[in-house]
Amino acid sequence: MKDLVEKIAKSLVDNPEQVVVTEVDGEQTTVLELKVAPGDLGKVIGRQGRTARCIRTLLGAAGMKLKKRFVLEILE
Repeated sequence: MKDLVEKIAKSLVDNPEQVVVTEVDGEQTTVLELKVAPGDLGKVIGRQGRTARCIRTLLGAAGMKLKKRFVLEILE
């Protein structure tokens, strides 16, 4: 899942080398923390959060297959 979020984020931003995804495992939930360059933050979030919502939807669908819950946090 970490690779999926990283690949999506790198394709959206201007500075793909500054994309960092950190995975924090819990018992039932895995938190994926996405950090991008300050200028690319708007591109990852999208208008009214649409892009971020779509990435979260993909994580939810893929998580169903793995029987695990994934949460995406976009850090500044």
